[in-house]
Amino acid sequence: MSDNPIREAIAEAIRDNPTILFMKGTPDAPACGFSARTVAALQTLDAPFAAVDILPDPRIRQELSALSNWPTIPQLFVKGELVGGCDIVLEMLESGELAQALGVEQPDDVEDGAAAAPTRPAPLGIENRLS
Repeated sequence: MSDNPIREAIAEAIRDNPTILFMKGTPDAPACGFSARTVAALQTLDAPFAAVDILPDPRIRQELSALSNWPTIPQLFVKGELVGGCDIVLEMLESGELAQALGVEQPDDVEDGAAAAPTRPAPLGIENRLS
């Protein structure tokens, strides 16, 4: 058994989910603009992803940042690697790099961060076992 079950649960979630977003709130109800824009970018690409709300327990954010060495939220991981936060995700969306990293088609109508209202149901969620 790990001395740090929260950090181990975070590491396991990153390992077990090809694309996972640690965010404030949920994809259906983001609790900050940065999380909302990151979710919208993923939904623009119609990319399935898991999400973890870091708000229920402050230890989640603390352990996530210690693990990733990244201080801000949201944090997007693809194939076990940290992609970055909102600004990086939006830049990658505009350049086509995000679609490439996720292995999805880049829509023709992606413009300026593309964070329009989603046109599909909420993405794949993950049970938050981190608290």
